[in-house]
Amino acid sequence: MAQNKTTENNLSVTDFLNTVTDETKRKDCFNLTDIIAETTGFKAKMWGTAIVGFGSYHYKYESGREGDAPLVGFSPRKDAIALYLSSQFNNREELLAKLGKHKTAKACVYVKKMSDIDVEVLKEMVTSSVAWISSLYP
Repeated sequence: MAQNKTTENNLSVTDFLNTVTDETKRKDCFNLTDIIAETTGFKAKMWGTAIVGFGSYHYKYESGREGDAPLVGFSPRKDAIALYLSSQFNNREELLAKLGKHKTAKACVYVKKMSDIDVEVLKEMVTSSVAWISSLYP
């Protein structure tokens, strides 16, 4: 079975975020790191070379595929910051409606700038997502 490429490692989150060339996005990513760490109680860790993750869980699918993944994470992408949350947590649609300017695709929520969203709603989303994943993979 193939190994997952995106695994937790000891690369520096600070060094990675300092490579973000857009100053606003870089500051937003540092702010997001603080917000998620405070909300979850987990320290930021690098997953692969481009994902900042918080906490972890071990999954095993019926197909036999298994691995580890962050409970919640984000990655600064070219066009937006990708937030990695569960696609099925409680009140997801209601919270997304209150979040502010964003786009979605499956489990990802994309935001251009932190000033476009309601941070308190984001905290609720992070908390709900972590609880949902933790209930599925205790």
